[in-house]
Amino acid sequence: MNIILFDNANRSRLFPLTLTRAIGGIPIGIFTIKERWERITNQPVFVLTAPELKDLYASIPSGDCLFIDATIKPEKDLVDAILSLKVGEGMRDEHGVVAVRKLIKEEVDLQIIEHDHSYFTLIYNTSRIIYPSDIFKANQDYILFDFSLIGDSANYLNDCNSTIFISSTNIFIEEGAKVEYSILNASAGPIYIGKNATVMEGSLIRGPFVLGEGSTVKMGTKVYGATTVGPFSVIGGEVKNSVIFGFSNKGHDGYLGDSVIGEWCNMGAGTSNSNLKNTGGDVRVWSYFQKDYISAGMKCGVIMGDYSRTAINTSINTGTVIGTCCNVFGSGLTPKHIPDFAWGFNDKEQYNFDKALQDISNWKKMKNKILTEPETKVLRHIFENTINEKI
Repeated sequence: MNIILFDNANRSRLFPLTLTRAIGGIPIGIFTIKERWERITNQPVFVLTAPELKDLYASIPSGDCLFIDATIKPEKDLVDAILSLKVGEGMRDEHGVVAVRKLIKEEVDLQIIEHDHSYFTLIYNTSRIIYPSDIFKANQDYILFDFSLIGDSANYLNDCNSTIFISSTNIFIEEGAKVEYSILNASAGPIYIGKNATVMEGSLIRGPFVLGEGSTVKMGTKVYGATTVGPFSVIGGEVKNSVIFGFSNKGHDGYLGDSVIGEWCNMGAGTSNSNLKNTGGDVRVWSYFQKDYISAGMKCGVIMGDYSRTAINTSINTGTVIGTCCNVFGSGLTPKHIPDFAWGFNDKEQYNFDKALQDISNWKKMKNKILTEPETKVLRHIFENTINEKI
């Protein structure tokens, strides 16, 4: 049976984060959504997404296919019910298809889900990731779930004997990680330190917290849960209740709270965000889908798409949405919405596409990566759509 995570209509509600990836590629907790289902099922998982993103993922085989909505939160009873579906059976909730299993002979595409004729059972009380702010709001639950998936792997806690561990049974350290002269407090939630990651001296970390493979917590950093730092990233200063995707840097002093930061982002020294209005009122954020501002609750900092960067001492307004590949600079607080490929605060100026690619390539070289042709095609698609919206 082929396990396939599909993008439903909510993909556009998750922009700008899903402009450059399928929903299954979103990191939350310890793993991406795709990696989590691979752990659960102990087999490869495929991704069914929009045509402009298909080249980023492996081709999907036909045959006996179990399609699972990538936004679904994988609670144990629901997972068991999904994996027990027979061919021709499916499950729906008030938002649409949750999962369906069927025999596929033709090429697999999203139309198969949208025009399905299987037998469906109606279910209730499912949890989904629908908006970007749901990622940091649900991160604690995902960390708790993922901690149970680690299993009986070796724990290298004893290799870090210069550090104070509080509730050490709730702390897991992978091989090659270095944690020196710091305090890790897992009494409020688990702490996971990935392979070859580094926690430098003087860091204060409260769980739930995840530090991805090869990532670094710089000296004197203060972290409050629930926070996830993806692979090969750097954090410093103060971070609270945020999810940072892979290969991104917030390496200096400044505050990041109740936020989601995409891949290959860089926050200049002194960059800070507001996550709470002075009035204590509802925070409204820009929605690509509604093309209007919508509620994100009482707290929301910044949602930043892939490949975006801020200048030193950037002051990010409460509930700011920064698009893909933006170079953010200017005086005063940022605007609440900075569109894709923006050059500075003024949305009338645009990042030159060739220069943007060169700058991205420069950043990737710093971490021994290259900008691939499929990634370039995705960026061109976003850039051309941005131009068309302004015409």
